[in-house]
Amino acid sequence: MRMAILLSVPVLGITLVLQTAIAGRIHLLSGTFDLILLVLAAWALQEQVKAAWVWAVLGGLMVGIVSGLPWYVSLFGYLVVVGVGRLLTRRVWQAPLLAMFSITFMGSLIMGTLSLMILRFFGDPLPMGESYSLVILPSILLNLLASIPVFWIVRDMARRLYPAAVEA
Repeated sequence: MRMAILLSVPVLGITLVLQTAIAGRIHLLSGTFDLILLVLAAWALQEQVKAAWVWAVLGGLMVGIVSGLPWYVSLFGYLVVVGVGRLLTRRVWQAPLLAMFSITFMGSLIMGTLSLMILRFFGDPLPMGESYSLVILPSILLNLLASIPVFWIVRDMARRLYPAAVEA
């Protein structure tokens, strides 16, 4: 478990750099990828993983530092994503890609709605309809497209970090 916690810093750091430098420049209408959300969702779906909550806190704080939103928005949103992922691991473990799609959809919707509500609370008069159709829904689509390769990369990383016990 210590190795997983130590590995979280460079993995989430590199993911954050990729998200801000590369994925943030790829737009569909006004929506963008949320690679940290995808990595956390995929990590939470790995049955053998024990440090998913630590990854969620670290990822939320990292995004909170570089984001224009208050730090607690991303922290809360990513904790919800990991919580749903851990819950689905116990319930739908036979269909991991279906669970990944479900978490990606719900997590993207939650993060987008939460961000929109916080911005509206602080006085930014964003229209709800346009925000959903131009930002949140395209972001969901981009995240769903990227969820498959991210899931397989994270799954491979988790299997290398937590090798299965050799049966004698």
